[in-house]
Amino acid sequence: MAASVLQGRESWSRMVVAISGSSGLVGSALARAFKARGSDVRRIVRNAPTSDADISWDTRHDTIDAAKLAGVDAVIHLAGENLAQRWTTAARKRIRDSRVDGTLALARALASLDAKPRVLLSGSAIGIYGNRGDEILDETSSLGNDFLAEVCKAWEAATTPASDAGIRVVLLRTGVVLSRDGGALAKMLLPFRLGVGGRLGSGSQWMSWISIDDYPRVVSFLLSDEKISGAVNLVAPNPVTNKEFSATLARVLGRPSVFGVPKFALELAFGDMADDTVLASQRVLPRRVLEAGFDFQHSTVESALRAEVTRSS
Repeated sequence: MAASVLQGRESWSRMVVAISGSSGLVGSALARAFKARGSDVRRIVRNAPTSDADISWDTRHDTIDAAKLAGVDAVIHLAGENLAQRWTTAARKRIRDSRVDGTLALARALASLDAKPRVLLSGSAIGIYGNRGDEILDETSSLGNDFLAEVCKAWEAATTPASDAGIRVVLLRTGVVLSRDGGALAKMLLPFRLGVGGRLGSGSQWMSWISIDDYPRVVSFLLSDEKISGAVNLVAPNPVTNKEFSATLARVLGRPSVFGVPKFALELAFGDMADDTVLASQRVLPRRVLEAGFDFQHSTVESALRAEVTRSS
C-alpha cells in the first residue's frame, strides 16, 4: 500500500469524527473502534443530547445543529428506520423518509459550513442492485427497480449538496453484517444451536456479507484513501448462497442443518420485505476496495462465523 495512504490512516487517530446511528450495531462498533484509536467521536443524536459533544438532530423538522459540526473532520452517516419489519404503506414511508430526508438535511448542513469536513461516508445498501440471481455484481453494475433499490438510489442522491460543496462523499453499499450481537446472525444463532436452523426458501439465493471486525477496518481505509469517492461495496470478497451459509453455520456450531423455512412462510410473515431482503439474491464483490489494496481479516464466511461464535464478551 502506498506510504501516503498509510500516513493518512495514522493521521485519522487524531481526527474528530461525527457518527449518526451510533447506537446501532454498526455505528456502535465504529464508535468503539475510533475511540480506541484516540479519535474524538461525536454522536449525531435524534433524542435529547446526553453530553456537550452530542450533535442534536431534530428529525421532525429535519434540522441539525450545524454549529456543532464545525471542526469535524469526517462524518459517518448511518441512521435510518429499521428494515426488519412488515412493509406496510406507513412503514415504507418511514423507511424512505428517514433515509432520504435525513441524508438531505445532513448534506445541506455540511455544505453550509465555512469549515467543511474532509469527507462524508453515507450509508447505503447492496439492495440497490435488486434481485439478480447468479449475476456477479460490482460497483459498475446496473441498479435494481424494486422498493429497496429505489430507496437506496434516492438515499444516495440525497448526498448531492455535500458533493456539490466540494466534500468527498463515499456511499457505503453494505451487505449483511455478521455479528453475534445483532442483525441477522444474532437471530439465527439460537435456532441453529438448537438444531432447528436451516436455509431460507430454496437456499439458492446469494448472500453478500461482511464481518463486524472488518467493517471498522474498511471504513478507516476509506477515510484515509482520499482517491476513493462514490459508491463502494462493503462486502467480503466471497459471497455464499444461503444454503452454503446455513451449512457453514451449522458446522461451526457442531449442529445439524436439516430444517428450513419455506418461501411461502417467509412471505406470509414478512410480506414484500422477505422478497426484497432474505429471499433476494445479490452476488456482490468489493471491487473498489480490493483494487485499492484493502486486505480483509475475514475473507471467508467460515472465518467470520468462527470469530463471532468463539469471541469472548
